[in-house]
Amino acid sequence: MNDARVRMGPLPHGHGVLFRVWAPHARAVAVTGTFNDWAAAGTPLAAEEGGRWAAEVPGVKPGDAYRYLITAADGTLLRRADPYASAMTGSLGDSLVPGPDFDWSGTEDYRTPGWDELVLYELHVGTFNDEPGGGPGRFADVVARLPHLAALGVNAIELMPAAEFPGGFSWGYNPSAPFAVETDLGGPTALKELVKQAHLHGIAVLLDVVYNHLGPGDLLLWRYDGWHQGEGGGIYFYNDGRARTPWGDTRPDYGRPEVRAYLRDNALHWLEEYRMDGLRWDATAYVREADGTPLPDGWNLMRWVNDEIDGRQPWKLSVAEDLRGDPRLTEPTPAGGAGFDAQWDAGFVHPVRRAVIVPQDRDRDMYAVRDALTHRYSPAAPRRVVYTESHDEVANGHARVPEEIWPGHADSWFAKKRSTLGAALVLTSPGTPMLFQGQEFLEDRWFDDQDPLDWSRAERFAGLVTLYRDLIALRRDLRGTTAGLRGPHIDVHHVNDTDKVIAYHRWTRSGPRDSTVVVANFANRGYDAYSLGVPHGGLWRVRLNSDWHGYDPAFAGHPTHHTW
Repeated sequence: MNDARVRMGPLPHGHGVLFRVWAPHARAVAVTGTFNDWAAAGTPLAAEEGGRWAAEVPGVKPGDAYRYLITAADGTLLRRADPYASAMTGSLGDSLVPGPDFDWSGTEDYRTPGWDELVLYELHVGTFNDEPGGGPGRFADVVARLPHLAALGVNAIELMPAAEFPGGFSWGYNPSAPFAVETDLGGPTALKELVKQAHLHGIAVLLDVVYNHLGPGDLLLWRYDGWHQGEGGGIYFYNDGRARTPWGDTRPDYGRPEVRAYLRDNALHWLEEYRMDGLRWDATAYVREADGTPLPDGWNLMRWVNDEIDGRQPWKLSVAEDLRGDPRLTEPTPAGGAGFDAQWDAGFVHPVRRAVIVPQDRDRDMYAVRDALTHRYSPAAPRRVVYTESHDEVANGHARVPEEIWPGHADSWFAKKRSTLGAALVLTSPGTPMLFQGQEFLEDRWFDDQDPLDWSRAERFAGLVTLYRDLIALRRDLRGTTAGLRGPHIDVHHVNDTDKVIAYHRWTRSGPRDSTVVVANFANRGYDAYSLGVPHGGLWRVRLNSDWHGYDPAFAGHPTHHTW
């Protein structure tokens, strides 16, 4: 975080709390709260360099509620929550002094998996494990399902945003208080407990963060010290056309040093205070561009924050959701790139989804699938996250893949076969594979923040869960037979656009227990006999036959000569 001399927010110590806030246009600032009986005048803060105000206040305890009293330049008295508060009573509520240090014991030996080991699982806390008709799911409810995820084999979960937002139901991409943990999801201690328990299960935790805009609802930073230009949002935002985003006129002012530091501190807050293993930046195209015009301030912010992360915790992961196909996002900063470790790959998801969803074989383009498999942002490494389902692909009128394949018949043979075919490509392609919550048990409903997963399907489709487990085991090379699936290399050596069959060789160093060939049949028919080449001679063993009866009684059960 910041150097101790300019550390922002509430800083507890043995005798009380040091409060510090940035309000450069204020005439005066005070703090009031439960510790001074919400005194109308509050305890005054002294002006510091750079528009900061600070004071040591004795007798303040963890959990005490407080607000800043800011006298604006025109004399208006403003009651403001703390921009750096890690907990609040609600999105429009009071700030809370942080509690004692969290007990992380038992996780000292945990290490974040490397990129070649990761299998990501994106989830939304509010709907992941919840009873229909009640409040949103909570962090503790995710903890209860960690054994399922560990057994499935995923070793990293990606949480949709958990910063304080208006109300109890939301996707989370409308942060009101960027440092505070959403109250209705359980608050700061519960989020730390989730991270701790995930690490104890061998699962990394990544968090979505939103820096392309803030709010717009219940936005505590809006015109924070009373100053603004025109219709602008004040000191934390651009006050001209650069503020405009698809989500409101609330783009942060990336060129203002104090705002840059605020966003940098936020990233480090999640990585260090909460021990997150990485961050996924939402819609980075809207950080680096404004209305389609390059925004150098935003580009420089991303570079700076990624360099800060690499300098402090280089094993932590930084992922961009840009979806514009720009390789500069994942190029190193010394080479002029933004320094992200990977980016979501639109060049994979769309052609693969189309190939499994369209009903007629004539509309499946095997050359487009080939290009999706081989797409990469860097000649040296794929630097991409590949998936067929994410919160964006399965919401706002777009159904889950099984439902898209045959609307109203998501449990059908066609839906099962083609949706798992897409998942097989995800888990055997170069890059980092990602699943979306419930994908492993054929969840069919489109994603909605008030519609929880139907966990009864995990038992109903237990065979398909086993198929995903076996695919993940191959991807992670848990049995020491498919190391090539963890490597960067791919050769799509067979493309049959007539019969809709594709085959590709994956390897790290090549050779036995490394070289792996994947054969995928996209046709609406099976083949009793089919010939294709392999990379070199010798005995090749079948490690997975997705048509096995054990995965689903309706599958044909074509025989294979070798198994595990």
